Amino acid sequence: MFPPNTLYIIGESKTSSNNAIMQQYNGFFIAFVVERESGRIIDAECSSTIQLTSAFIQSIFLEKCILDVEELLAEIEQRYFGSSQKAIMVAFKNAYIKYTQIMNK
Repeated sequence: MFPPNTLYIIGESKTSSNNAIMQQYNGFFIAFVVERESGRIIDAECSSTIQLTSAFIQSIFLEKCILDVEELLAEIEQRYFGSSQKAIMVAFKNAYIKYTQIMNK
């Protein structure tokens, strides 16, 4: 399904304790499939209680570059107004850090 030149990376964060995601998953997670050399995000999915949330978050990241941190964070701030906004941003930054660590080995 995914070519051999891709990486699977999960970013993690916490959200408020009264958030349904936190109650169901005990954390917030975004999974990314990223092309190793280019950093292009070819798939993304997150832990969410509503399927539309996961699809919307996927639309923010799909076909973007994981290295475009500031642009992606700005897009999250400008487009996503759910209670998990900060958790999404933190999880993305966590995945970005993991990607850079992998690429610097």
